[in-house]
Amino acid sequence: MERRAKQAVIGTLLVLVLILVLGGITLVKYLSPGKEVMSLADYYHVPAGEAMIILDDKIYEKNAIIAGGQLYVDFDTVVQRFNKRFYWDGVEQVLIYTTPTEVIKARPQENFIEINGGKEEYGRPAIMEKNGVLYLLLDFVAEYSDISYRAYPAEMEGTIQRVLITSVYGDYLYTNVVKETQLRTDADRKSPILKQMEKGEKLMLLDGGGSQKNGYMTVMTEDGVRGYILNKCVSEGYYERLVSDFEAPVYTSTADGEEVMLVWHVVTNSTANGNLTGLIANTRGVTTVSPTWFSIASNDGAISSLADSGYVDTAHGLGLKVWGLVDNFGENIDSYAILSSTTSRERLEKELVSVALSCGMDGINIDFESLPVEAGPHFIQFLRELSVSCRKYGLVLAVDNYVPAGYNRYYDFAEQGVIADYVIIMAYDEHYSGSAEAGSVSSISYVENAIRDTKEMVPAEKVIIALPFYTRLWKETDVDGVTVLRVERTPGMADAAAILKENNAVAEWDETTCQYYAEYDKDGAHYRIWLEDARSLSEKAKRVWEAKLAGIGAWRLGLETRDVWDIFAGEGE
Repeated sequence: MERRAKQAVIGTLLVLVLILVLGGITLVKYLSPGKEVMSLADYYHVPAGEAMIILDDKIYEKNAIIAGGQLYVDFDTVVQRFNKRFYWDGVEQVLIYTTPTEVIKARPQENFIEINGGKEEYGRPAIMEKNGVLYLLLDFVAEYSDISYRAYPAEMEGTIQRVLITSVYGDYLYTNVVKETQLRTDADRKSPILKQMEKGEKLMLLDGGGSQKNGYMTVMTEDGVRGYILNKCVSEGYYERLVSDFEAPVYTSTADGEEVMLVWHVVTNSTANGNLTGLIANTRGVTTVSPTWFSIASNDGAISSLADSGYVDTAHGLGLKVWGLVDNFGENIDSYAILSSTTSRERLEKELVSVALSCGMDGINIDFESLPVEAGPHFIQFLRELSVSCRKYGLVLAVDNYVPAGYNRYYDFAEQGVIADYVIIMAYDEHYSGSAEAGSVSSISYVENAIRDTKEMVPAEKVIIALPFYTRLWKETDVDGVTVLRVERTPGMADAAAILKENNAVAEWDETTCQYYAEYDKDGAHYRIWLEDARSLSEKAKRVWEAKLAGIGAWRLGLETRDVWDIFAGEGE
């Protein structure tokens, strides 16, 4: 009996020991860090022939592709993230990049590029297409863009091709490994190991300083592997500034820096060219005249021209510069078709420059109005390309625009302010034929807002504010109890004064618009008019001068009264 009891006790003790041993083993196993290693290929799942992009400190949503040992990034990423000046003509299959002095072209799968029309060997395609997507050589992009990159090839089994691209510079937070540890897939010591970390290795802290979780923080190694590391194994965070060494292109200006007083001269036939001397004789302070000589004549980019070298000689003899104006007002002209076609666009550019040089013009004034939204990028590309020739031949490039507003952002005022010599803002037609209510053509607040909004996007020394020498006479009639509004006339300054005199209307100064306002009744209709005169234009001119802009423009020569020239010559009110 005793013996059995002893055996039972011993058996129980052995069971207890076994339980303790097994429990200890389990506890040790539970407390011990996981040793499973996960390959980068299994962790990131990057397809063969592609490279993962780490953009700044984040994994990018798209991969680069690898062709001929070279890295290529999709076109949309390039223009949206790195450099909007890359331009693609999908119809003619040509990529264009424009610098201040060069127009560079590349075509898919070709090992050469064109620079200003001449071919140069490039050694590999600058662009390529794959599965209907356009890709640009990363080296080619980096040559012209404020980015830097480091590529890490898949040298060992289980690793992946990846490229780290920096496009945002400034302060980034780093830490150093102070104790050997592991970089893991999650904030859990049982999670798989991505990389063994040695003492002294540098890591970037992610998520605003390393997201704290279970004693781990999120980091990225210098070769672009993201994961989790124990807080106690790294040093305190410290900032380092990433600084770009990219040299941005310098867009030199053809403008002479003198204050501009521009007037437009409406020329509708060759005979009208002879009117310049008589019209200018009534003016003072004018520096520049812009005759309306050119129109787009066809959708292949051809122009019609009334340019006259004799006119230019006369203007120069009077001390005036000549900026020939080109418009897109012709019937059946498809501005989008012209500007989106590289062939048509180049024809337009070449014809304008050719005529400008042949007749001795000083500049070209672009007046493309009512462009459809989809034409915006092509219009800007047109200006980029034209600016290269203008810079080469010493021609001023000036661009006319409506006042900045939400509806015309696609005119890209900021980019115009870089590539053009002057950005002209037409600070008139605040109320126009078709407006829902009668009102001023150019109230003082309209001009002030135009100045303020444009200066936010364009350097002040490039901004010209154009003012009106005309107004609108509004007619209101009652038709079956409904007020019908229309523009009766669009008179110049002298004609507007005559209308008031003829109808015994008395104009009173309106502080809100800084204009004289009059109204009267005639033949069952009610008339309203906001006048432009020396006083109203003086108020507008003061705002321009106070803002230290490049100058003033006026639409149009011949609609003014003589006293306004005292204002623009600096001798008026």
